[in-house]
Amino acid sequence: MSLIAARRYSACMHGSTSRGVARLVDRHPAASPDRLIGQLRPPPTFADVSFSTYQPDPSEPTQAAAVAACRAFCRQAVARRSGRRRLFGRRTVLPGVGLYLDGGFGVGKTHLLASAYYELPEGPNPKAFATFGELTALAGAFGFAECVALLADYTAVCIDEFELDDPGNTTLVSRLLSSLVERGVSVAATSNTLPEQLGEGRFAAQDFLREIHTLASIFTTVRIEGPDYRHRGLPPAPPPLSDEDVIARAEGFAGATLDDFDALCAHLATMHPSRYPTLIEGVTAVFLTGVHPVDDQNVALRLVSLTDRLYNAGIPVAASGARLDTVFSDEMLAGGYRKKYLRAISRLLALTVNEGGEP
Repeated sequence: MSLIAARRYSACMHGSTSRGVARLVDRHPAASPDRLIGQLRPPPTFADVSFSTYQPDPSEPTQAAAVAACRAFCRQAVARRSGRRRLFGRRTVLPGVGLYLDGGFGVGKTHLLASAYYELPEGPNPKAFATFGELTALAGAFGFAECVALLADYTAVCIDEFELDDPGNTTLVSRLLSSLVERGVSVAATSNTLPEQLGEGRFAAQDFLREIHTLASIFTTVRIEGPDYRHRGLPPAPPPLSDEDVIARAEGFAGATLDDFDALCAHLATMHPSRYPTLIEGVTAVFLTGVHPVDDQNVALRLVSLTDRLYNAGIPVAASGARLDTVFSDEMLAGGYRKKYLRAISRLLALTVNEGGEP
């Protein structure tokens, strides 16, 4: 590294930004309840999708079947919300229906979930789209009873990347969804794990078997097969840039941020993941120096959450140090959060390879 580049790199790490390049570590976003409600819609990456823009692989019949299942879910959700007409024009509430899209990475589950959201009509009964983390954050911000009351009149709640990371969330989400379904709210969800297998390898599933089975009983599972579309025909992860290249490119990219990897990881620990969308709001590209494999599970899970937000916002990433597909250690990939980490790697590669490693 040249002397000039070293000075720039030192400035980036120790407070002053390089030639005015902003840093994520200098941002301290807040997530108000009103903002959390305002986020209950598909992310910008999926703002223009529909069932007609989903391209099923002819060699994977489960993909076309999933489209049909999602369309049927939308019809049933509207019918259930309307209820059954009784004497004197009154209507009785019908329980909502549940659809669970299960499949590997990059088979279009989020595309279909967002398409279902847009297919549901606008009207007196709202609809919601949230990641699992956003849903739990909403319940935390309002409290359980108020969250149920807030969503009770919705036609449907669409939950992307359904996860059960700890016993508290297991019980919370089980009670929340059960209460909503009883009130006529339908629920659609995506994940890489079948409902009855949620929680396996992460905590003592035996202790929470009742909650897990309750969740499973809500959903009709639709399996989607196929390869990861993000990597079809694409080369492997590009080699990392040098520190000097990362700094120079960040300086020439309007709206970019430039951070030291360890400093960013430490900053992520200071806020709830529900604030990550606000953290990257308005950012056009993220540049990182000093990337290396992590072996702390808490750090790794925060990186997964940030990666999901970057991917949903379509924000490219460039980095120096280790390749981005090696950021999660082999021990991490062998553990209970394996699918989360593999999903994050898939998305990181999409954010780097699709731009040729040059945002």
